[in-house]
Amino acid sequence: MSTVDQTEIFEAERPRLLRIASQVLDDHSEAEDIVQQAWLRLDRTDTNIDSLPAWLTTVTTRLCLDRLRARTPVPVDEIQLPEPAPDPADDVVLADTVGVALQYVLDRLSPAERVAFVLHDSFGFEFPTIAAVLDVTPAAARKLASRARAKVSQPAPEGPLAEWEVVDAFMSAARNGEFERLLHLLAPDAAVTADDAAILAGTPQRIDGRQEVATFFNGSAKAALSVFIGERPAAAWFHRGEARVLFDFTVVDGLVSRITFRAEPKVLEQAARRDGGDRRS
Repeated sequence: MSTVDQTEIFEAERPRLLRIASQVLDDHSEAEDIVQQAWLRLDRTDTNIDSLPAWLTTVTTRLCLDRLRARTPVPVDEIQLPEPAPDPADDVVLADTVGVALQYVLDRLSPAERVAFVLHDSFGFEFPTIAAVLDVTPAAARKLASRARAKVSQPAPEGPLAEWEVVDAFMSAARNGEFERLLHLLAPDAAVTADDAAILAGTPQRIDGRQEVATFFNGSAKAALSVFIGERPAAAWFHRGEARVLFDFTVVDGLVSRITFRAEPKVLEQAARRDGGDRRS
């Protein structure tokens, strides 16, 4: 196949590849980057390709899978203030169509579950094709999609979230730069405050208003991990295995009304890692 033919087929397939990547990643900008990477791989490959659309689908989906796996937060040495918030109109926000609760459940799927679920349930791919993408057997691909479907169908989208689900949904939206989801999760009079120790560590003293709080958190918190402070779900920045700054949430009627940055040593000593609503053993 000539380079001209490859380019024409790629451009014809680009909208479909972008839809797949957008749904898997829930981030339009990342999806565009993934599709561009797929094109670069095509341009550099010397492999004989029987079906270019199938090859592009496989490469695009595997790149998405790598990106999902790379999203796992890791501790950093210092607090990073977020960049200015992007225009939310540029983002593909799945929460607008399926609700915050369902989107949070999708966030909890493993990368392989999410890929299997999106490819099968949203795009109708057969399990042998999905299996080839994930490098598993068709039976395993079917099980991944089934398990993902079961997780997604557990909560009703309009049902109330547990407090820890609200906290984790907020932190996930912050981490992934999902501005509209942050707005959905914040009370109109939401505020951020801080104790003296946190202010000395570099956190803002106070932020008032849903828009301002969402702007501050949008794209940040990449190194925050889930914790309990006493019996309350919270999040914290860790460095070398120790909590350095705690995000203490106040949740009212399913919305975040206040976040207090706390860095007093006696408070940080109480932070205990958690998985969802369960304390880590």
